[in-house]
Amino acid sequence: NMKLCWLVIWAGTLFLNPVTADCNITSQTVACEESRKNLFNISLNLFQNITKLSLKNNKITLEDHDKEILGCFTNLTELHLNENNITVLKNNSFYNLKNLVTLDISNNCISTVHKAAFAGLNQLSVLNLSYNMIAQLDSDTFTSLESLTVLDLQYNFLKYFHIKSSFKPIKIVLAGNPWICSCDLLDLQIWLSASDVTLENESNTTCTSSNMEKISIKMAAIQTADCKIKKTSLENTVTSTPAVNLTSSALITALTPNNITGNNGTRAELPLVGKSWTFLAGVLGFVLGTTLLIFTAVKCPAWYHYLISYRHRRLEENDSEMFEQEFSADMSPSPTVLGTTSEEPIVIFEKVHAYGDEDGFIEDKYIDIYVNEER
Repeated sequence: NMKLCWLVIWAGTLFLNPVTADCNITSQTVACEESRKNLFNISLNLFQNITKLSLKNNKITLEDHDKEILGCFTNLTELHLNENNITVLKNNSFYNLKNLVTLDISNNCISTVHKAAFAGLNQLSVLNLSYNMIAQLDSDTFTSLESLTVLDLQYNFLKYFHIKSSFKPIKIVLAGNPWICSCDLLDLQIWLSASDVTLENESNTTCTSSNMEKISIKMAAIQTADCKIKKTSLENTVTSTPAVNLTSSALITALTPNNITGNNGTRAELPLVGKSWTFLAGVLGFVLGTTLLIFTAVKCPAWYHYLISYRHRRLEENDSEMFEQEFSADMSPSPTVLGTTSEEPIVIFEKVHAYGDEDGFIEDKYIDIYVNEER
């Protein structure tokens, strides 16, 4: 166990360099004074049966190893940790001090108090948290303190204090905090008026109104009806903010079978709105995309041939034959008139195949035949 090893090393260090503690031992008490010794940690060089321990005006931060050392002093009834460097009171900070009656943690830099920070302190009667930097606090933090009679919270940064009726100390000190006369202070005002608790230094326990006037927190004019109206309007605003979510939720609710009835008063058989439409949209997108790709693949060759078809090219054999046929048809003689004789020779154009030479020109054999006939 790492913690046990650390404790052994710490104990060895203290054994080699013992710290002398000023302790006053009587038949009933063991009081040790460890004030103003520039301590960063709680010393182990103390009597196990110590009942009163003063560690004020040091540099203790109350880390985990300090909590373990404090847990060894089960007979402790008074603990003074004021004027140190404590910033956070973590859960179970004093878990094993079941006999502790007085706890003074004033004049530190405490800004955060965990909900179970004082768990296990069943006999605690006086708790001093004054002159710290606490800005937010709930009475649930002190509900486990069944024997608590005095709670000192003066000169912190509290602007409101949510408190429950089950929390019933005898005396509470709240002066020196920047209280604001608003609906957030209504719970505390009602609690102070309804319970038997004594508000210490009541004249200096004031809140600041809207016109910057200082008023006693007990006398501040905070209207319960106005706070209820504001609370209702705030809840409606928070509820109506996500309009899109409300619209979709209302649509789904309206389409569920439990909320839809037919004309005859029976529930209509409508399916629940699910995520099938997303699957359908995906299938349609896939089909359309595949069709577009196939259409493009089929049409691309035709478009390609169409674009490159208009160009100059060499006359081919088939083209020359077509040209000769058309030329022969145009040069054929017109029919002779019946009853007439004509001695004119008839020129007959016979179909001659053209052959292409190697130089690319077309050889016309009709020219040679016609020259031979004349000779």
